[in-house]
Amino acid sequence: MLKFVGKDSTFSVKFAPRIQFRTISTWDYEGDKFGKPEHDFLIRKARLKFSGFAYSPKLRYKLQIGLSNSDIAGASEFTGNAPRIIYDAVVMWEVYNNVELWAGQTKLPGNREDATSSAKLQFVDRSKLSKVFNLGREIGLQLRHEFQPFNNFIIREAFAVSQGEGRNVITGNLGGIEYTGRVEVLPFGAFTKKGDYMGGDLYREEKPKLSIGATYDLNVDAVKTRSNQGSYMRNDLGFYKTNISTVLVDALFKYNGFSLMGEYSYRDAKNPIATNSDGSTTDYEVYTGEGINFQGGYVFPSKWEIAGRFTTIKPSTTLSLNETHNFYTIGGSKYIVNHNLKIQTDLTYATEGSNRDFIEYRLGFDLHF
Repeated sequence: MLKFVGKDSTFSVKFAPRIQFRTISTWDYEGDKFGKPEHDFLIRKARLKFSGFAYSPKLRYKLQIGLSNSDIAGASEFTGNAPRIIYDAVVMWEVYNNVELWAGQTKLPGNREDATSSAKLQFVDRSKLSKVFNLGREIGLQLRHEFQPFNNFIIREAFAVSQGEGRNVITGNLGGIEYTGRVEVLPFGAFTKKGDYMGGDLYREEKPKLSIGATYDLNVDAVKTRSNQGSYMRNDLGFYKTNISTVLVDALFKYNGFSLMGEYSYRDAKNPIATNSDGSTTDYEVYTGEGINFQGGYVFPSKWEIAGRFTTIKPSTTLSLNETHNFYTIGGSKYIVNHNLKIQTDLTYATEGSNRDFIEYRLGFDLHF
């Protein structure tokens, strides 16, 4: 990490590179047995991060760009057929004590696991719940506030108004506007070094710490299959539009090396099946349904961690299969320099309905500053 501060203290720049390597082996269930494994080696993430303040410490900024193929994939007519290099480009202004106004592109205040950096996860990657129901990054405005009504009791609020079609979109607002609100309650005070957005209890909290959060998101006239994520829903008039609402509830507990997190998600749409002007159906539909994720682990004083996770996803759409998906994961991590330098591995067994689906083994390391 490199940090520069102007001689007159009117600006600062912190530069930090990041590398994330992954190797994945998957066995799909075929007929009455698991088939031959398929292997994949990839640079999952290679990013450059810049942050600091300008003119005053009350005016902060964050810029994060992706360089790996996985980072920049997804070019389309909606991104000007250009790679999606920019992840974060946001200015954060402290308007008043503990009140900040954010403007630009960054993550919405969604579920806890998605809001946690992929460099600070408890497992090799996020759960299926986060991949299906996450709110991701958006372009717009956010207002964030924190206050302490008494003793160590902390309440945080975040409100966002955004374009509603994901990151790096330049074709204008094809749908409506997305509205997001989140509230968090920390009854026992703040976690050590922002540990409420960090996998595992690396700092071995000396006193029990708890954070409970809830998010409600409404995307008015959404044109994508997963609110601001997924595929654009095309029809004979151009794009199919419908109101999509998402509810996300989560809780995190940490104490003396032990951590436990639970998350619940629910998505619904006014008219989930995309239709043409004459009422005929298209090949698109909103992914509605619900999901539950539980995960926990224990970090030993030697900075080794063992962890387990259970995730279930139950779609409620009508055009595609309506099977419940279950994922059972065990994992292990060695934190060499906390999350800045670590090696992680996990093994997942998945089912679809009453049938076996696949087995997946992953191994990787992270290096960031």
